Amino acid sequence: MSQGVRTRPEGSGRPLSEAYDTALLDLDGVVYAGGNAIVHAVESLAAASTDGMRLAYVTNNALRTPDSVAAHLTELGIPTGAAEVITSAQAVARLIAEQVPPGARVLVVGGEGLRVALRERGLQPVETADDDPAAVAQGYGGPELAWGRFAEACYAIARGVPWFASNTDLTIPSGRGIAPGNGAAVEVVRIATGAEPQVAGKPLPPMHRETILRTAAVRPLVVGDRLDTDIEGAFNGGVDSLLVLTGVTDAARLLAAPPRHRPTYVDADLRGLLTGQPEVGEDGAGFRCAGWAATTVDGRLELAGDGEALDGLRALCAAAWTTAGEGVCELDGGKALARLGL
Repeated sequence: MSQGVRTRPEGSGRPLSEAYDTALLDLDGVVYAGGNAIVHAVESLAAASTDGMRLAYVTNNALRTPDSVAAHLTELGIPTGAAEVITSAQAVARLIAEQVPPGARVLVVGGEGLRVALRERGLQPVETADDDPAAVAQGYGGPELAWGRFAEACYAIARGVPWFASNTDLTIPSGRGIAPGNGAAVEVVRIATGAEPQVAGKPLPPMHRETILRTAAVRPLVVGDRLDTDIEGAFNGGVDSLLVLTGVTDAARLLAAPPRHRPTYVDADLRGLLTGQPEVGEDGAGFRCAGWAATTVDGRLELAGDGEALDGLRALCAAAWTTAGEGVCELDGGKALARLGL
């Protein structure tokens, strides 16, 4: 097992809002769901800000502009300015601007958020491959994005024009269920052209770089609900992370997380910003967190004790991740999680 592989959640003797200068918050599944604020989010963010923690909202959604995201958050009771919102559209626009001449034309396959971000970098959005673009930029364009937009991208890419994607999330949540995300649309162009895009969004480094440049964070804490974007993005950026269980990640997925998906801290929701985090320590052949002790026996995870369910989950994470090392835990944790109600 190589150095640096996380084998347990960390503890913190100070509230996270005091231990870190900036929270880099994912939106959907962390702050809101289906457009409505998640329980405890509004008051927790207000309290964290009062404690001196700066708040920044980091999203892979390239459709909405920072102004529109900020307005939505403000309507929910979270006063936010556009400068506090960082999108994958901004990250991909910077990536493109570093590789094409100033003022170059860029063929856009996406929505207004992508166009605004390109103009911010002095680039000129165009609509067709016949406009002689220097690059193709693809981002989520909403359910009404016309099929012909993919064709324009393919025509340009076939001529050797470099292709960039804001992100490759295959799915996005909607009020009616799970819908295709930008990653699904990227696959359409990839299949048709055989090309590979340069990708900017989480969990890749261009998004983390964009966030740090715009926030000037010195000791940031990534806060998210997805292991494969938020937590892996923090891992790639070499910064700490807090996983909240208000979105897509459940306890079973957390126990099976490979090293790049293991968060620094785990909590139920954004109230976790306002508290310290309990220590997880070795306990004989297993691990203990507060009143719970977790061990591995005959191919399964076992749990003894009582107390807060989250403390039991933290102890189970230590047992599972230590057993898995650099791999994925395949031990049966069903009975232990059922005892915690998770």
